Amino acid sequence: MLRKLPGDYTRDIVSTVPNSLVFRPVVVNTPAIFTIFSMLFRTVVGLVRMVWRHPIACLVVAVPVALCLLYGWRVALVVVVAAVSSLAGWRLTDPVSFTAGVGLRLRAWWRWMWNYRRHWQPVMVVSGLAKHVGGREYLPRLLKVTCTATGDVVTVKMLSGQAAADWQDKADNLAHGFAGPECRVKLSKPGRITLVFPRCDLLATPIPALPITGDVQVSAVPIGLREDGAPYLLKLHGTHVLVAGATGAGKGSWLWSAIRGLLPAMRAGLVQVWALDPKLMELSYGRALFGDRYAADPADCADLLEAAVKVMQERAGRFAGVQRNHVPTVEDPFVLVIVDEVAFLTAYQTDRKLKERISAALATLTTQGRAVGVGVLAALQDPRKEILSIRNLFPDKIALRLDEPTQVDLVLGDGARDRGALADQISSTPSRGAGVGYVRLEASPEPVRVRAAFVSDSDIRAMVQQFAGVGEAR
Repeated sequence: MLRKLPGDYTRDIVSTVPNSLVFRPVVVNTPAIFTIFSMLFRTVVGLVRMVWRHPIACLVVAVPVALCLLYGWRVALVVVVAAVSSLAGWRLTDPVSFTAGVGLRLRAWWRWMWNYRRHWQPVMVVSGLAKHVGGREYLPRLLKVTCTATGDVVTVKMLSGQAAADWQDKADNLAHGFAGPECRVKLSKPGRITLVFPRCDLLATPIPALPITGDVQVSAVPIGLREDGAPYLLKLHGTHVLVAGATGAGKGSWLWSAIRGLLPAMRAGLVQVWALDPKLMELSYGRALFGDRYAADPADCADLLEAAVKVMQERAGRFAGVQRNHVPTVEDPFVLVIVDEVAFLTAYQTDRKLKERISAALATLTTQGRAVGVGVLAALQDPRKEILSIRNLFPDKIALRLDEPTQVDLVLGDGARDRGALADQISSTPSRGAGVGYVRLEASPEPVRVRAAFVSDSDIRAMVQQFAGVGEAR
């Protein structure tokens, strides 16, 4: 029990205890410590992820720094100069392998650091792809950046609940945000998408006619180049192809490139090309290649189409119960019916009976022909349904330059333009845009940008001189 001292010295004994000896509870700022540890963890994970994805670029930075710390700046300088000299020699002697092995990897690391990582948060917020829930900001995760010869490929993990359509609607925002001419959005797998930012256009200049190598090509015919520089092979056997494009879009390049690629097979007797040319301005220039399987008058076109239907039905009767797929042979060659400007024979045909005959024959061929080796390659200017009612019977479609954005989905299917098929933005300048188009195959909904080789009048004359008569009936 505490007692008081007498006089002026009366005070609590407790008050004489020094302040340093008085127990005070220690207050620990738990949120601050958690935040510090969270930042450290994210930094370490980010460094590990960067080393894992960009090992070469990280070594380029880490090795000189380590040598400088361990052996001094002179040793580091000698090693750096020797490495740069070796790389420069490699670049001069074999630029292709250098670009594939080192150049593209360094470029990917640089663009990941400087362009995408640096601007990721503001672009996501401004474009509306970031979300704020309960005062916390959630960002889609930037997973990987890969550089190709023509552009950047960015892999992204979407937020839970997002769909590829949300990103496709923001394609213009993403293109401007990351300083690209355009952005194409592709769904790679559930929860992940791929953003493609083209940086240079390999299809900006015309492609000369591809050489005739003599190789017999029936199923996949070389047509031109893809936008990544790889050769493009157009499937003709076992399908039907519709080429749609405005006047001057380069439909003739696709038709003549297909014919040019089939010439060796035509000489071998494995392919027959039946040509319908109601405009008399395209296929007539090489009519000697088709022999008696060429027609320009609407009545002759109807007869030729009905003859193809008879071939198809005769084969179907022989193949029934024997085989399901057609294999081109001399006895049963692949028959490709090429129709230039099919609307002249359907929508614009004034003779009602001829129109009905032609429409019925085309519908029969496109619904039953590919299984027995009879295919149709048709060109069209106006893709509206009232112009060509059997438009959806063509499994594979090609959209060249079109006049309106809505026409892109009419040709390639709903959502094709959102997935990057900007056919309405193809240049109308012949040297830049003629023959450029987006291909949508039956097996894949993703459009592929391709340019067909330009087959000039002199090329056609040379083809006629070398292969005249290959289309004659045997």
